[in-house]
Amino acid sequence: MAAKAEEIDVDGIAVRVTNRDKVYFPRLGAKGTKGRMIDYYLSVAGGPMLATLRDRPTHLQRFPDGIDGEEIYQKRVPRKHPDYLETCVVTFPSGRTADALKVTHPAAIIWAAQMGSVTLHPWPVRCPDTEHPDELRIDLDPQPGTGFAEARSVALDVLRPLLDELGLVGYVKTSGGRGIHVFLRIATDWDFIEVRRAGIALAREIERRAPEKVTTSWWKEERGKRIFIDFNQNARDRTMASAYSVRRTPIATVSMPLAWDELPDADPDDFTMATVPDLVKGRDDPWAGIDENAQSLEPLLEMVKADEERGLGDMPYPPNYPKMPGEPPRVQPSKKVAAHWDEKGNPVGKA
Repeated sequence: MAAKAEEIDVDGIAVRVTNRDKVYFPRLGAKGTKGRMIDYYLSVAGGPMLATLRDRPTHLQRFPDGIDGEEIYQKRVPRKHPDYLETCVVTFPSGRTADALKVTHPAAIIWAAQMGSVTLHPWPVRCPDTEHPDELRIDLDPQPGTGFAEARSVALDVLRPLLDELGLVGYVKTSGGRGIHVFLRIATDWDFIEVRRAGIALAREIERRAPEKVTTSWWKEERGKRIFIDFNQNARDRTMASAYSVRRTPIATVSMPLAWDELPDADPDDFTMATVPDLVKGRDDPWAGIDENAQSLEPLLEMVKADEERGLGDMPYPPNYPKMPGEPPRVQPSKKVAAHWDEKGNPVGKA
């Protein structure tokens, strides 16, 4: 039997929608259908969500049969797609390229939802310049034994004061899970390698100020009950959930932008696809003006130089990346044999 279809008007563009009654979030029952998710995205797509996604190449985290079904992480727009969609060429670490979704209109967001996309994952760049990030992203990722309260403490007590000292402005949001994301809008004068190194320097300084709360260790066995700052979120082709994206949680939480003074009382479970539309209507956009605040990366690059003078160079890339210049060996600490490594962490005879 063919899926029941309808067309909805999205700011002047007709978007075909099917299977509105399919349950995507089983715990929510009739309030967790594909149609409810599409209605949620309709409520935010034309305003604050489009502002955060505009002209960004965007990957889709799809669950066509609901969040308990198969997950498809789609980086390429299908060859057969509606004429109203635009695409943008991105280059992966392997050197291969792809035509990614370029969000230019609310209809692109609704099309993504129709395709079963629960979460949209934008690159930190704007098309057509996909080689120079305009965002530095800080991911405060709770490890086992920690949660949102610990991430919030790091954000408020350590990260924000440090940004103030550096003369930088961060924009905060819930991850939609237990974590916290802070985005810095930056000028497009630096490439992915420089932005990632700046993020590493920032993470290291946070760790120095709160070593009992924070870790930058790439290896899980070394993290302990601390907040991990995932510096590799600033590497090429690494993406984070967009502001206002729904997440794969039983209650359909949303990655919610906040003002800093809202963070102390925030509970990530309060922000869901059922509650966020009214919250957005009832307040000013806390990220308004972010695009007019393109900041210099120089304060963080000075920290990179200072770290290098301390003997602190690059850190490991994710395992699917090619070996990068200056990168330390990607060997899990527990698998190292001491006799095979020098005091600088290089394989003996392979400095």
